[in-house]
Amino acid sequence: MSNSANAPKKQAIFHPRNKHQGEYDFKQLIAADEANAEPRLAQFVQTNPAGELSIDFSQPAAVKALNRALLTLQYNIRGWDIPDGNLCPPIPGRVDYLHYLADLLKQSNGGKAPKKSSIHVLDIGTGANGVYPLLGASEYAWHFVASDINQASLSNVQDILEANPTVAKQIELRKQNDANAIFRQLIAVDEWFDLSMCNPPFHASPEEAEAGTKRKWKNLGNHDGNKNATLNFGGTDAELWCPGGEAAFIEKMIQESALFKTQCFWFTCLVSKASNLTMLIKSLKRVQALQIKTIEMQQGQKQSRFIAWTFLTPSQQAAWAKLRW
Repeated sequence: MSNSANAPKKQAIFHPRNKHQGEYDFKQLIAADEANAEPRLAQFVQTNPAGELSIDFSQPAAVKALNRALLTLQYNIRGWDIPDGNLCPPIPGRVDYLHYLADLLKQSNGGKAPKKSSIHVLDIGTGANGVYPLLGASEYAWHFVASDINQASLSNVQDILEANPTVAKQIELRKQNDANAIFRQLIAVDEWFDLSMCNPPFHASPEEAEAGTKRKWKNLGNHDGNKNATLNFGGTDAELWCPGGEAAFIEKMIQESALFKTQCFWFTCLVSKASNLTMLIKSLKRVQALQIKTIEMQQGQKQSRFIAWTFLTPSQQAAWAKLRW
């Protein structure tokens, strides 16, 4: 997902509860970032040709500093950092997914929001940034299991949690030891989740990932970055690509979800390519998912979506809500 989604837009359109409507208030962000370590956001803020404060969104260090300041100012998350080369997520778009998930839960509970502290979420592929658990714990007081196949990524999230003891109480880190599995060997037999969520790897090969990242650089006005810088801006291999790309990853997720059909109310996953939806919906019907939803999200000029499915019958859903929410 492009870091250009972080760029301020005069008429940004997000979920109504999203705090990131309109332009960034860089003065507030700089003040909030004073509590963080160097390099601070102030070093990257400059006046653009329109006379407005902004940053160069083609600079990974600047985007990272902006994300850290946003997390501090809006969500009271301090000391957020990621190693060079890891995916730097656009905060406004990431938190939108969580807001729409909250709406999905409300719809499943007769229009009433479930008790926040009762909600348990499984984040597949949390990465080194841990952004979904951090945002979800801060914004909604949900509990998370944040999983990843990369121990270095989990170790980095652990460092962030140690700097944020309040949200740390709501987040458990869990390593997926089988690189070919998604839910298998991750969900215990006596475990239940109200939601699962995932931002899947998009590309089908390292070459495709590199080409995509170069396009991001070009779109941001950087035409002569060297190869290493280009790759560092885009994310690590596990974050960017897998054999078969997004479609194959979500297909595997669908197949495995049928093994845990009564242990998760809503399985969900972002779908970057709208053209994949028809195939994915057919796969969900083959595994006999009982409800399938496609949730569209408008984020500025960008259209995104996630797919959600459940195997629970209406009576099972009602019993789940009564028992857990």
